[in-house]
Amino acid sequence: MGIITFIAFTLLVAVTAYYYTRKTDENTSDGYFLGGRSLTGPVIAGSLLLTNLSTEQIVGMNGVAFSEGVLIMAYEVVAALAMVFTAFVLLPKYLKGGIATIPQFLEDRYGKTTKTIVSLLFLFGYAISMLPTVLYSGALAINTMFDLPAAMNLSEEAALWFTVWGIGIIGSIYAIFGGLKAVAISDSINAIGLIVGGSMIPIFGLLYVGDGNVFDGMDVLTTNLPEKFDALGAANSSVPFWTLFTGILIVNFYYWGTNQAIIQRALGAKNLKEGQKGLCLAACVKLLGPFIVVLPGIIAFQVFNGDIPNADQAYPMLVKKILPVSLIGFFAAVLFGAILSSFNSALNSSVTLFGLDFYKQFINTGASERKVVKAGKLFGAALAILSMIIAPLLYGVEGGIFNYLQELNGSYSVPILAIVLIGYLTKRVPGIAANISIVFGVVTYLVALYIIGPMMEASAIENAKANGIFDAIALNDIRAEAFPHFLHVMGIIFVLIVGILLIIGQLKPREAPYHLEYTEQVDISPWRYMKPIGVMVCIAVAGIYIYFS
Repeated sequence: MGIITFIAFTLLVAVTAYYYTRKTDENTSDGYFLGGRSLTGPVIAGSLLLTNLSTEQIVGMNGVAFSEGVLIMAYEVVAALAMVFTAFVLLPKYLKGGIATIPQFLEDRYGKTTKTIVSLLFLFGYAISMLPTVLYSGALAINTMFDLPAAMNLSEEAALWFTVWGIGIIGSIYAIFGGLKAVAISDSINAIGLIVGGSMIPIFGLLYVGDGNVFDGMDVLTTNLPEKFDALGAANSSVPFWTLFTGILIVNFYYWGTNQAIIQRALGAKNLKEGQKGLCLAACVKLLGPFIVVLPGIIAFQVFNGDIPNADQAYPMLVKKILPVSLIGFFAAVLFGAILSSFNSALNSSVTLFGLDFYKQFINTGASERKVVKAGKLFGAALAILSMIIAPLLYGVEGGIFNYLQELNGSYSVPILAIVLIGYLTKRVPGIAANISIVFGVVTYLVALYIIGPMMEASAIENAKANGIFDAIALNDIRAEAFPHFLHVMGIIFVLIVGILLIIGQLKPREAPYHLEYTEQVDISPWRYMKPIGVMVCIAVAGIYIYFS
């Protein structure tokens, strides 16, 4: 029964995506890369949510919740603020300029060199972090839920290779041959399934813990694990409280406002109203995120008495434990759709970046749109293969897959966010300032986090041991205090980059002030409910933190 349900739901998504995209001309750039600029609010919201809410979120964040509790919800809750900011400030400018990629704006604002550097950073990020982590976390979840290593008589790592390549090949077919509209339509259907299926896990988990009563289950958790419900993280936690005002803001503003894989959905809006509706709807649903991506991890800690060697396996183990057999097939299909969504969305964005920002720009400047699309597809296939090779190598990564992803992404998210914001908010900052800032940001972050930080932490631990301190908890606290948390490092570097941009802008300004031309590709009349909905979301975010503090 489970297998039949899985196949039925998966086919439903594929057939529906084909039906709604069969008339889209995918031999043109707008048709393939932006869905013909025809996406409506609900489709944008569904695609945004499912592109984000994949297994690296569900598995990774629940893994952190298993270890540390509700404090990891910061990534979900603050995301709602970032989406409102994007809808209100950035999206009107993006649609006014009629851009298909963020690097296209950067070329117009700063020059071709800046565009090329940022496109390379995006592709680098997708190739070594986003695509492989989506494949790895998805394969880990499926293998754990259905015990595939035992079923195939393979080791866990060998089974991981098998599942990664299966997911990667199917996702590549969607992304490379279907274009953005196929991705967005399939995402919207899967988003409904994921909200329903994802909500089932905490409900069945609470029923399990509470002997058939959801409220009793919640009482058991808050009574037995009160420390798991404190959102104000300590200095040695994954999300120290003060990082809410530094790195957490930067991570979310970059991700929802400038990350090509995400913002491409809103760039494909039929007009500004639909784009703002989509972002605001997604922001409202995002406030429910902790229920799906945090609470199950805490439930898993109670169910398994905290005894799981790899925290990233907490969520799939809980699903296997508490979900009725009759629902396993449906949930597997939903989870499979979530995995495909994030993978094919990032891959589609990579195809877009290469086709428009490299092939057309440097390789074949006279290429027809059909040739640009074809070149992008070939590049996408190569990138997919590379990500399928890297993904299994992440097995057992220290600190959990979610923290690995956030830490690595900081190398390029900080400078990109800074130059986009300064690019729109000022008129005289020149291209040389952006180029220097990007190089400074990437190099400084990597050196600070992966060379200076470990050296300082090792030195602090050696000094502590020399003074007779050998307690593991005390040493961990000393290590955390020896060097700023990576989210604080992001905040510090962001401020430095903004300073560099503004100083160079004063010393060597552009010859002519930047002016954003209205291309009239879509109507940019704002949605009349944008402001009240935005205010309500901000109040809700504050309320959630007050409740859990």
